[in-house]
Amino acid sequence: MDTHQNRRVMTEQSLGRRAFLAAAGGAALALPAAAQALSSSRTPTAAPDMSLKLGVASYSLRSFPRAKAIEMVKALRTPFVNIKSVHLDYPLSAAELQAGRREFEAAGLTIVGGGTITFSKGTDEEARMYFEYAKNAGMPLIVATGNPTFLPRIERFSREYGIKVAIHNHGPEDKFYPSPYDVLRHVQNMHPNMGLCMDIGHTVRAGADIVKAAADAGPRLLDVHAKDLTDFTNRDSQVAVGEGNIPVAAFFRQLRAMRYQGHVNLEYEINANDPLPGMMLSFAHMRGILAGLTAAGMS
Repeated sequence: MDTHQNRRVMTEQSLGRRAFLAAAGGAALALPAAAQALSSSRTPTAAPDMSLKLGVASYSLRSFPRAKAIEMVKALRTPFVNIKSVHLDYPLSAAELQAGRREFEAAGLTIVGGGTITFSKGTDEEARMYFEYAKNAGMPLIVATGNPTFLPRIERFSREYGIKVAIHNHGPEDKFYPSPYDVLRHVQNMHPNMGLCMDIGHTVRAGADIVKAAADAGPRLLDVHAKDLTDFTNRDSQVAVGEGNIPVAAFFRQLRAMRYQGHVNLEYEINANDPLPGMMLSFAHMRGILAGLTAAGMS
């Protein structure tokens, strides 16, 4: 990064860390309490500032069965979860999907979406299978990827089922959608149900500014996957949110300014066998940023 970028990153991370210390300084105490939180049967409480809805992408908990993953989401004190197929698999019958859905709901969790789902065949049969899956699993939104030529068909099923579709960008390795802008150019003239799931880690690796990309996406921004990196050229440099160089505070400020209505789902891809400590730190940092923005008078 050049001098200007370094200065901007330092400023934004300083803001986030100050907010973290002021509003979430008890995070250090939260880690020892994780075991107690896991055993609690209380309905999870939402973050104090709900102008941005922080949730969990259950891919973060991919090493754990459904029941344990539900307990871990509750420990993070958020009611919002985006479900990966490892926790509700595609081959399950409609009755099995509905029963699995009730397990999340009985724990006080709200299913806000599912995926990433890959549309690989581009057929009506495949599209209907995935939309039926989402309907039975109680998913109002599908995080998706697939050949851009499939999008008109996906759009048609999205309208039929009333389920939104957010196309996920996956960085330089993605031959279709490395950047949010690669998604936006394909969905810009489609039904409002069709939009973008911006992964901020993959976005910076694609060389895009996450703040500008959010502003440019506007109402097409339907979902967000949050993570942090120390090196914008290295996908393996992921750390807990707040420990890297992604300008999360500036991004959250932009989302609030544009009255973003979707969810910001933490996708913690590291430490798969022991993710909870890093996820708790990430949530404490993100909540600290939101509290700092509120204290600064940004509703």
